[in-house]
Amino acid sequence: MRRWAKRIGIGIGALVVLATLFGAAAEAVMRARAARQYPVLGRLVDIGGRRIQLDCRGAGSPTVVLESGLDTYGSLSWALVHDSIATTSRTCAYSRAGIMWSDAAGGAFDSKTVAEDLHAALAKAGERAPFVVVGHSLGGPYALIFTGLYPAEVAGLVFVDASHPNQFERLRKATGNSMEAPTGMLSAVAALSWTGVMRLIPDGAPSKLPPATVRAQHAYLSTSLGSAVRELKAIPSTLEAADQHRQLADRPLVVLTAMAPNPEAVLKSAGLTRDQDDRRRVAWKALHDEEATWSTHSRHELVPDATHYIQFDRPDVVIRAVREVIGAVQQPGPGGER
Repeated sequence: MRRWAKRIGIGIGALVVLATLFGAAAEAVMRARAARQYPVLGRLVDIGGRRIQLDCRGAGSPTVVLESGLDTYGSLSWALVHDSIATTSRTCAYSRAGIMWSDAAGGAFDSKTVAEDLHAALAKAGERAPFVVVGHSLGGPYALIFTGLYPAEVAGLVFVDASHPNQFERLRKATGNSMEAPTGMLSAVAALSWTGVMRLIPDGAPSKLPPATVRAQHAYLSTSLGSAVRELKAIPSTLEAADQHRQLADRPLVVLTAMAPNPEAVLKSAGLTRDQDDRRRVAWKALHDEEATWSTHSRHELVPDATHYIQFDRPDVVIRAVREVIGAVQQPGPGGER
């Protein structure tokens, strides 16, 4: 009996090894296919041993720089607004290190490096300041850090449902729940991405995105997830760093806040009740009221029919906000001051 049990165990182990090897071989094929089917948008800019994907369109100053949130869309996060903004101003979207077409960075994650990568890519590509930086979600803190490092080059900002340095504490007090995302499962999946396991996960992308955009994002998901998880784990240090750069002086700033209630499925996955979500939205609005005080030239707009990805649900609102800031930058006040 023991002999048969041992043989069965060996057989199962061999099957697991074979399945893993087959999955790894299939994953290599799929990655090569992704590179052929979805070639880089824009260009890959060498910033010194690594390449950052930068997609700049249109003409006109100031140059708009689009900073995505914590996801694996990279520059594709702005698919519904990029071309429209580019009709009047030079507009650059990019993918952070390890996301989509950009090369991964070595060493420990550092939010300062995110800003330095972006600055180096813009400079090497010949893109010129002044910049209007548009940050979605965690892209808001990245935009603050970029502004703090290169203050002479940032003329205005737009926050698209942007993260706040104190959001976790304030949201926990409002809801009674921790709002920090768990990292264990995602880390495990990312570590096994080479086996092809990511190909079994449904894309779950918003239906409002162009199908080609969804397919491209999913094709690169297995290579993007690891870097996204590194960013996720570093959120506390990123928010702490951004907290040092709140003061935006008189730079034109528009703060957009998503106010649509979360669907029941989202509440269930987050372990929140409808009442807790209502309290979350009140706290979220208060956090964004505070963000609007960081500049003496600001406006705060609530978007009642948009979820967190305002640029997907209401691209017109984002386009209008960006053009408002562009107009304010182009029309200085008396004496040449904003």
